[in-house]
Parts: sequence; C-alpha cells; structure tokens
Amino acid sequence: MAAGGAAVFLVWLFVVLTVLWHAHLEAPAATFLLRDRHERFLGEVGLGPDGELGYWPVAALPPRVVAATLALEDRHFASHPGVDPRAVGRALLQNLRHRQRVSGASTLAMQIARMQSPGERGYLRKATEALTAVLLTARYGREEILRHYLRIVPYGNRIHGIAYAARRYFDKPVEDLSWAEIAFLAGIPQAPGRMNVYLPAGRRRAVERGQRALTTLASQGVLSAAELELARRQLTGLRIPYKERRADEALHAVLRLESLLTGEEAGEATRRGSPLIRTTLDLDLQRQVTWMTDRAVRGWADRGAGNAAVIVIDLQSREVRAWVGSAGYFSTHQAGSIDYTRVRRSAGSALKPFLYALALDRGVIRPTTILDDLQRGPGGITNADDLFLGPLLPRVALANSRNVPAVELLNRIGLERGYGLFRDLGLAEGAQSAEHYGLGIAIGGLPVTLEEMMRAYLVLAGDGRTSGFRWQAGQALPAPRRIVSEETARQITLFLSDPMARLPTFPRMGAEEYRFPVAVKTGTSTAFRDAWAVAWSNRYLVGSWVGHPDFRPMNRLSGYLSAAELVQQVLQVLHREQNDGFEDLSFPPPRGYRPVRVCALTGARATDACEQVFLEWFRPGEEPTTECAAHQLRAIDRRNGLLATADTPRAEVEVRAFVSLPPRYAGWQDAANLPRPPDEVSALRPGDAPPPGLAPGPVPGGIGGPGVPALASNRPLRLRITSPEHGTRLLRDPETPAALSTLALTVVVDPPVRQVVWYVDGRPFQTADYPYAARWPLQTGEHTFQVRIPFTQDGSPAVRIIVQ
Repeated sequence: MAAGGAAVFLVWLFVVLTVLWHAHLEAPAATFLLRDRHERFLGEVGLGPDGELGYWPVAALPPRVVAATLALEDRHFASHPGVDPRAVGRALLQNLRHRQRVSGASTLAMQIARMQSPGERGYLRKATEALTAVLLTARYGREEILRHYLRIVPYGNRIHGIAYAARRYFDKPVEDLSWAEIAFLAGIPQAPGRMNVYLPAGRRRAVERGQRALTTLASQGVLSAAELELARRQLTGLRIPYKERRADEALHAVLRLESLLTGEEAGEATRRGSPLIRTTLDLDLQRQVTWMTDRAVRGWADRGAGNAAVIVIDLQSREVRAWVGSAGYFSTHQAGSIDYTRVRRSAGSALKPFLYALALDRGVIRPTTILDDLQRGPGGITNADDLFLGPLLPRVALANSRNVPAVELLNRIGLERGYGLFRDLGLAEGAQSAEHYGLGIAIGGLPVTLEEMMRAYLVLAGDGRTSGFRWQAGQALPAPRRIVSEETARQITLFLSDPMARLPTFPRMGAEEYRFPVAVKTGTSTAFRDAWAVAWSNRYLVGSWVGHPDFRPMNRLSGYLSAAELVQQVLQVLHREQNDGFEDLSFPPPRGYRPVRVCALTGARATDACEQVFLEWFRPGEEPTTECAAHQLRAIDRRNGLLATADTPRAEVEVRAFVSLPPRYAGWQDAANLPRPPDEVSALRPGDAPPPGLAPGPVPGGIGGPGVPALASNRPLRLRITSPEHGTRLLRDPETPAALSTLALTVVVDPPVRQVVWYVDGRPFQTADYPYAARWPLQTGEHTFQVRIPFTQDGSPAVRIIVQ
C-alpha cells in the first residue's frame, strides 16, 4: 500500500508540475507576408519552429468568426471553466458504446494546451490538458483564450491562425470574410491534412464541411434563412486563388528583408508592426534586372567573371526598387546563393569622390586647384593605365579616376580625417585603424559591400545628407544627417556627369555616357578582382559589383568594361521614356553659385587661346579673376620659328598657339608635345632664307630658339630632383635584363636652362637637354644623385638611395 501510495503521489506530482509548466499562452512570432509595391506576392519570412506560417495576432475579435468557431468547437465556452463536464460525459458514453475513441470533448482551452504541447494521446495526457485548460482560463480569461486560439489554430498548408488563413486563402482581412468563407475555413482545423484546399479532393471536403457548419449556425439561430441561402450559394461557387510561389529572382531581397524584420537589425517598432509588409520592390523590375545580370555574367564568363550584384534606389523616395544579390540564386557553379550585395570586396577607385568632397568642403582644394599627375606617388602608387596626364582640375582628375592625384589629395587632407569620413559614411567597420590601411584607402584599400557603398553614394546623390534606404511603403527613416555641404555634393555630381571631363581615360559614347545627364563612378581593384560602378540620374541611383566568388582575378575586366555596362542597361530601362534626350533631367548647380569658364591646364579664367575649357561654379566673390597666361598666341616667323618682328614679311608671319607651364611640368609638356613659346626674336630680313635644316612648323622645345631653352635671366635658380626620392630603398630583380633595369632621373629647373649635368656618386653621369630626363642603370649599393648647371656653381641638393 505504501508503494502504491507513493506511486500515486508521484503521478499526481508529475501532473501538477506539468500543468503548472504549461499553464501559459505562447505562440511563435508572427510570419511576415511580403508583397511588392504592386501588391504581388514575394514570400514569407519569420517561419515557425517546423516551417509553419502565420500566427498573426487577432487584435479585435471578429463577431462572425467568433460565432462560427464557438458553434463548431465549444458551444458552452461562455459557461464552463475550461473543461465542459457535459461534453466530457457525452464523450465517455459514446466511447464506451463504440468501444473506441469517437469524441474527445476538447474545449478551446484544451485544444490550446494540446497545440502548445503536442504529444501522444491518452487518458493521462487528457487529464493534463484538462487541468491546464482550467488554469489557462482562470489566469487569462475567456476572451484572451479565444483570441489565442484563433491565432494558433491550424488551417492546413502549414498555415496557422484565422487572420493569416484569410489573407493567404482569400487575400482579405479576417474582418471582411463572408459567411461562406468563414464556414469554409471553420471546418478545416478538424482535419487540416485531409482538407488541403489547393487539391480538388481537399477543397471538396472543406466545402462539404462548410455546408454542415452553415447548417449548425442556422440551427443555433446565428444565421437567418436568407443569410443561410446566400452563404450556401457562395460556398458552392467559392474560388480559392492559386497557391502563390516565391519569385526566385527576389530570393536575396526576401532574405535581406528577413534579416531586417526578424534579425538583430530589426527595431522594436518593426517587430510590433503589421506582419503584412508592402515592400518597395518592383517585381517586374527585379526580374528584368536579374535577367540582365545573368546575361551579362554569362557574356563575361570567358574573361573570368563569376557573378554580379545590382541595387536600384529611387532617389525621390529613398525606396529600394530592385535588389539582385547574384545572377541566379540556384546557380551552384557560380555560388549564386551568396548575396554579393553584402560581401566585402576591395572598392578600387569607387571611393575617390568622397575624398574630393571632403577636400572641397574643408577648403583644401577649390574647383580651380591644379592637381599634379606627373609621376608615381608615395610607395610607387601609379595610375591604372601607368600614364600621367599632367596638371589636372579636380573635375578632370576625379572623372578620369587618376590614382596619383587621389593619393596626394588624401595626403593633404590627412589620413585620419579621410578615414573618419569613411566611418561617418558607414564604410569602415572601425575594427582597424587608419594606419592599418594607409594611403591605399584612396584607391581601394578599404573593403566594402555594395549595400554600404550605395548608402554612401546616397550622400552625393542626396545633396550631402545621409538617410538610408526605405524597404517598406511609408517606412520612417532616421533623421537625415549632413555629411558634406549641399554645394559640395552638387559640385561632385557635376564633375562626374561631365563626359568631356572623362577624356582621355574614358572614351565618348561608351558605357559611362547617356542620352540624359548621369553621374558615373567606376572602380577596379588590384588584378581586376572586383569591378564596380555607381551611377545616378536625378531620379535613380544604381550600383553594381562584378567579380568572382573565389576572389580570382578577371582578365582585365574593369569596372568601365563590365559593371558600368550593366548599370547603363538598368538606367536605360528605368528612363526608357527619357532616352530620346528631349526631357530636362539636368542636375542642379550649387544654389546661388555663378558659372565661370576656366582653363583646364591652369584653372584661371579661360581666354580664346585656351584649348580645353570647363564651366565651373563659384560662390559669388570667389570666382577666379586672373586670366590664363599659359596659353599664348604668338606671331612667329615661319622661316625659323622665332618671334616675328615688324621687319618680318607679312607672308612669313604665322600666329601659333603655345603653352607656358611652370618648370615642374617640363617633362610632361615635352612628352605631350605642347610647344613652349620662344623667347628670341627673328633676325631674318625680307629675302633671307631660313636656316638650313629648319622646316616650317611648331617649335618643339620652346624657350631660347627652335627647341633649345636658353640660360634664364636674373631670377634665382632652383633645382629639385623629383626622381628618385631621397631615402628610397630599391630591390633589384636579378631576372630583369641589365638594359631594362634602370631608374628614371627627373629634375625641376626653375627657370629653365639649356642643359644640366647629372652626377652620380660625385661623378658626371650624363648631360641632359631640356627637359633634363635621363635613366641610370641600377647598381647595388648606396648612391647619391645631384644635378648641376654646366660652367656654374649652381646645383641641386644631393639625393641618397640604396639599391639591394
């Protein structure tokens, strides 16, 4: 007896503890139903434990749904404490009579207990559910029990809850359900598996069950005769929409939305908002951009491209219109399931515009500041094409994406300040210091994602303020935060939308030119591993990345040759109605600024002699006042190329254009074949013949006669060796032939002279005519270099290097 009593006590204790443990209402988080901006199905995110859907809260109990539910599931709900004694007694008699389980007598509260803690059925289990139901009813009240039941009850096809069932089966709120639709749904929880409404047999069973439900409701006086007749007719002809499937082309966008709605990025307001999400995505555009991306990647596959990503933002609303994470989610050979909009890759030159914006904002440069592109920068940094374009306006240096001026600009700004800007833009994680990246952040040393880059470019396309993306219709965005001034953002946009400023690096009528104004910036990382392009009109911002999932180098597939082409195709689709070029889509200039024509080589006011001119905008009172003196039109004696005089016959006088730049540009000017004006006048008289061997034509060298500079005037002479740099340490490649293993020697002589002598280790090495360039064969050891003027004591400071 003691053993039996102990066993009974343990069973009782187990039941009590189980009941107390389960005597609370719980439901999985609501599933988010995603639709595009035109109310088309995108997908469902935030699924339950076993992939179930729904669990939408029922804030206000719909009276007709309540009436149908209670009529079919728990007629005495309003009077019993969670267990219906009459139903229990009736069930016991029926089960004994048939010697099998015929009726379960479960109330709504008991069903909740079973759904929250499913398990094998039995009398002990039933007793536990009954006690749990009584405690639940006592703790929460009948109204909350009913509301919770309607939230978690199954309706087949993994759907739970009447609100979600109404939306998925009939595409309407639960409050708008007709009696026929309510009866149709009310019978499904009895046998969800047998009443699959997407199958003919299941739909037929659900209709039959619904007809019986209508009869029950009428017998209880819930429905009038007229309502019963109408509901029966409607139920017979009830149509269930086809089962919507996720759009494969939008899977990455759906997954990104899932992380925003349910992950760590989800805010409290998002979690408590409506689970029916009308997104800003355009499914038609999403499919079209995905198709274009896939076609482009297949076309570039033989050049090493493995995948691509594209983001499209509406600038007026900040809404995401398309989000293509890869060329195809299910393309296993391309690792298509990876969302490449969120993979960090080297940015190449794509971040340069922000450094120019910072420099303009801080007054480090003005639109007329000349940036030198003459030789390799610190650490041997050079341009992608290994060419140098000489003196450049910021507009031209940025539009041509020159590396050397960008690194020098960052040097002027300050590494910490430049890195701080990238942090403000959300481009730098902050885990690494600025010194970790060094000056290389100006040309791609900072890894970023396409999503981060698009957020940053919204600053330039949005008049200098950052605001983020809008994924949902009516979604509130953070208060805009100013990063750069409106004037600066507009200046950068004008720089990048000028097709003439991109010459000569990027040809006209290529992937960066449109029939309407578009600002474009491309980027290419080292060894062509990543290709980027970001472009914006006054309506849309489009960005793209192209590369290989395994970070393999591509075959010279740059941002201009790949990503820019893809972006161009997308923008042309977005602006299909403006491709005729007749609509005004121009970018606004800075407010209150005035335009001035400036010389491309000097930044001074342009004259008729200037060959290349740009229209720059200035705040009133800050316009350049000095006219360009570098471009000169001179009257030349055709017979010897010297300055014409009053004695020069009119037939021998020719007006020619010359360029007089500061001495530091001597080597570049000579290589660019820009003649300097002669200083000497012609002594030829009428009837004199030209000197032997001098053919009429432009003077190649300039000062001091046909091609040879004369010793300058009384100005103090300054000499500065620009290559090699003092303290340079070089490593000689033993496999390079000796004839090719040389070091470039360059010097700035101001004012210019006819010749200089290069000294190496204190001994004369080579006499060099203007512009004084020479090459020295590399030899191991420590060496000094100096430049001297022949027959004078003038010389440059010595430069010391080490060759290993």
